[in-house]
Amino acid sequence: MIDLRALREDPERLRASQRARGEDDGVVDLLLDLDGRRRTALTSFERLRAEQKSFGKSVSKAQGDERQQLLTRAKELAQQVKEAEAEADRLGEQLDALQKGVPNLIEEGAPPGGEQDFVVLEHVGEPAEFDFEPKDHLELGESLGAIDMERGAKVSGARFYYLTGVGARLQYALLNLAMEQAVAAGFVPMYPPVLVKPEAMEGTGFLGAHAAEVYQLPQDELYLVGTSEVPLAAYHMNEIIDALPRRYAAWSSCFRREAGSYGKDTRGIIRVHQFDKVEMFSYCDPADAHAEHLRLLEWEKEMLAKVEIPYRVIDVAAGDLGSSAARKYDCEAWVPSQNTYREVTSTSNCTEFQARRLAVRFKDDGGRSRPVATLNGTLATTRWMVAILENHQRADGTVRVPEALQKFIGLDVLEPAKR
Repeated sequence: MIDLRALREDPERLRASQRARGEDDGVVDLLLDLDGRRRTALTSFERLRAEQKSFGKSVSKAQGDERQQLLTRAKELAQQVKEAEAEADRLGEQLDALQKGVPNLIEEGAPPGGEQDFVVLEHVGEPAEFDFEPKDHLELGESLGAIDMERGAKVSGARFYYLTGVGARLQYALLNLAMEQAVAAGFVPMYPPVLVKPEAMEGTGFLGAHAAEVYQLPQDELYLVGTSEVPLAAYHMNEIIDALPRRYAAWSSCFRREAGSYGKDTRGIIRVHQFDKVEMFSYCDPADAHAEHLRLLEWEKEMLAKVEIPYRVIDVAAGDLGSSAARKYDCEAWVPSQNTYREVTSTSNCTEFQARRLAVRFKDDGGRSRPVATLNGTLATTRWMVAILENHQRADGTVRVPEALQKFIGLDVLEPAKR
């Protein structure tokens, strides 16, 4: 949610942010107009209420005809106060609704443009050169007895799957490695609920442009989360917290409808309705948010190094940030079968946007209550298995297990399953 005081002081900053996102910058004038009218209405309401209180004292002292005249005036004042309050509330509701539809201000330096206008910041590792025709992750997964898409579709429909045998073991190994790293870095491990109330989902910004992606249970007024960012952001909802930064790492299942992705990535487990993820989440002083964002990126890179896959880091363009993020970096792993890079991690600096909506605050050095900054970052997901299987495959159909995962899975090589 946009800080109205900052908007009044520098409206051009939001205009520039909207243009960089490819959004309408006319919303700035609408916000300023509504804000001004609401403040005028509040002033009028407070003036009338003060007059009403003062007038009440005069009524209590008056007698006879004078008292009757004053009572008549008191009723008129009461009606005016009621109308002024209703007007202020009406404008406040309009302003609140408009604010909630405005995305976060982008951070200075974020590239403008849409999905394809990202900036590549670095390449890490060299894509493998195979002296055989490499298989894709699904062919490998089926031969290893690791992935069963056919029965997933039979039981649950398209974009569902079973991880079986070494597939399940590989996912457990991957996510355990991620949790081990997070705890060693000082994160508090969490196992959060995956069903949340509307205020948690709305507060994190997922009921706006991407509402169609979210699974809803209307009878229970609950939503299935697409990322544990949601329950982690709402963990301190309506609280004043201290001892910043607060860092949490959650392991959870995640659910996404993938609305609008018809025909995209239908093969395998790249784009599915359910997956598991370890998510980092940080609450910090807004002054430290930029530096904290870079720390989250470094932890993601550390994890990618452990599974020994080549990747690149991109600075996501403003039009592809989503409503909550001011800046986002993605790490994209090399996928040999597609001869391209695909996203495996994402870390976002949401500045004070979510905290304002969720009323998560801290006390600054002057003792003032202020919104915290919130940040999130992926440490591992089911999708990583795509890159692990494809990059570490060998000509005989086996797959080498990265050394860091071996202690968790208990294997150094995945062998084709015996039929």
